[in-house]
Amino acid sequence: MFGSTKRTLTTADDALTGRSTPLPDILDRHEVLGTSMLGPWPAGTQALYAAMGCFWGAERIFWKLPGVVTTAVGYTGGYTPNATYEEVCSGRTGHAEAVLVAYDASLTSAELLLKAFWENHDPTQGFRQGNDLGTQYRSAIYWSTPDQEAAAGATREAFQGVLNDNGFGDITTEIRSVDDAGPFYYAEGYHQQYLHKNPGGYCNHGPNGMTCPVGLVRQDQVPAQTDVRPPD
Repeated sequence: MFGSTKRTLTTADDALTGRSTPLPDILDRHEVLGTSMLGPWPAGTQALYAAMGCFWGAERIFWKLPGVVTTAVGYTGGYTPNATYEEVCSGRTGHAEAVLVAYDASLTSAELLLKAFWENHDPTQGFRQGNDLGTQYRSAIYWSTPDQEAAAGATREAFQGVLNDNGFGDITTEIRSVDDAGPFYYAEGYHQQYLHKNPGGYCNHGPNGMTCPVGLVRQDQVPAQTDVRPPD
């Protein structure tokens, strides 16, 4: 997953053209949860999109959380429609590697999901995450509801104080609405639930040792979900 070292976001004029149709090997069924990754989902389901470096490990963090209906990895925040992984890694699409998190808003909240986000990566690194270099590895939150927007702002402010206390710099996380970020393009089938299919696969995510002081409990203290309601 070591990608392009490009450290400047491409512009719309310089972005790759992409294609008008989705990639041919898009999957629907989640390998772990057994739910649809494409929807439609039950009433009350909301979607939040999170980018925190390589999407393999990031997706696994979210599919384990209570209240999550489904997850999927893909590309968003850029310009190139229906981009391939190789195109995204070139740095010429503007996209971030991101995770779609569809969740039952009666069972969990954006605030708790974002605790997991902040506590499992370093959001101060700009266009990289660890040894993964490139604009596609940037930290980002793309919200789809006013509650998510409020939670993104509140948790960011809370976690910045924790980072300051631990000697870290300013958060570089991009926070935008999905309307502004643009469509979420599903990644190729082999990327979906990659670490379930390849348990020994590459992952640089895990608790960073700091607690986001918002919500009820730390992410790594929340038990794995055992009962997921399938979509209609």
